[in-house]
Amino acid sequence: MPSVLTLTPNPALDLSVRTAQVQAAHKLRCHSVLRHPGGGGINVARMLHRLGIEVQAHCLTGGVAGGQLAALLAQEGVRTRCQAIAGETRENLAVLDDSNGQEFRFVMPGPQIEAQEWQACLDAVQSLDPAPQWLVASGSLPPGVPDDFYARLARWAQGCGIALALDSSGPALAQAMEAGVALVKPSLRELRALTGAALSERHEAIAAAAALVQRGAAQTVALSLGGEGAVLVTARGVWQAPAIPVSAAQGTTGAGDCFLAALLAAMVRGDPPAQALRWGVAAGTASLLAPGTALAEPRQVLRLLDQVQVTALAGPAL
Repeated sequence: MPSVLTLTPNPALDLSVRTAQVQAAHKLRCHSVLRHPGGGGINVARMLHRLGIEVQAHCLTGGVAGGQLAALLAQEGVRTRCQAIAGETRENLAVLDDSNGQEFRFVMPGPQIEAQEWQACLDAVQSLDPAPQWLVASGSLPPGVPDDFYARLARWAQGCGIALALDSSGPALAQAMEAGVALVKPSLRELRALTGAALSERHEAIAAAAALVQRGAAQTVALSLGGEGAVLVTARGVWQAPAIPVSAAQGTTGAGDCFLAALLAAMVRGDPPAQALRWGVAAGTASLLAPGTALAEPRQVLRLLDQVQVTALAGPAL
């Protein structure tokens, strides 16, 4: 078993295109058509593989789109375990408006997952022997999967000594936080929803992230602030890194997944928190230079790494 296993209950076949201008009631002629395997955990696995980390992607797939997704992952050399479901794997669409650089992302809910299918997914992960060092649960839950799906994984991981990294939102995120995880990567919007607070100032967002660590909801919080960079919070301290100013003209799809993958890759290698944050921000930025959902290229990550400035904001005692 590789050191990292990613789990994607709701993968997608991601289609990205460009058009001259998005206009209502017009036939939009598209170009630069790209297809990639997608979904949070899938993208994390793709990026980890590029960074040289041993990883396996576990996902639920079905139908023609599911077959295409599996084939694309095989082309990239990502070790994958596809669990068959009766429904059809969803397809997402990202459209980049060339006239203004705006990206429009159309995200589908995913197929209906029957009880025996999501339970079989849990059973498959929990029966792995040997177990992975890290389990990354990422993405939305498709219809039919209970809100406590990730919370069940969190409780199992704790009992087995497996570090669970979580990137989700809504009730699935909230319930998993009650169980406790090793690493969580919320965006500012997701942290606001989780805490019910406006968090209009950066220090308020950092305090909310620190509160998650203090109450044992997460050992590490990697807070993504979009164009303002990112913050990493642990019991040892707080570190922040401003964003590197680059154009997002190629689209922003997959930036958060690249951030999480590179951050986790550094943690697997045993890098200190400041260096892990530096890797995360470099990879998230590099993804903005890649078209559609192509994700970051390692050479771009390495080029940007030294440009990331990390500042320690607090000492060990939060």
